[in-house]
Amino acid sequence: MVLYATQPMPPPPAAPALASELRRGVVVLAVLSRLRTAQYGYALRQTLAHAGLPIEEGTLYPLLRRLEAQGVLASEWRTDDGAARRYYRLTEAGAALLASLTASWTELATTMHALLAGEP
Repeated sequence: MVLYATQPMPPPPAAPALASELRRGVVVLAVLSRLRTAQYGYALRQTLAHAGLPIEEGTLYPLLRRLEAQGVLASEWRTDDGAARRYYRLTEAGAALLASLTASWTELATTMHALLAGEP
């Protein structure tokens, strides 16, 4: 008989860390969904927070710049209220990405709903 020493299993990650991972996966879709009409960063943050998805500045602004660099968003500076603000909106590529991600999200949500409900 051969006995093997086993390492104890590490504890599972904490629920908040896992919830944060789930949330991180939908931030792009949430941002794109709100930029069908042009918005500036602070207003976008407020809109998402009011809807139940608060996003830190350190997450939102780099994401907006990355999406613009990828051609998904376009931006322009406006001085409507006297203060210069950068407004972001979807490009045609962004609208196509939004449609694709929305279809993926809908399919995943349907599947997860069935799994969580215990359906076969």
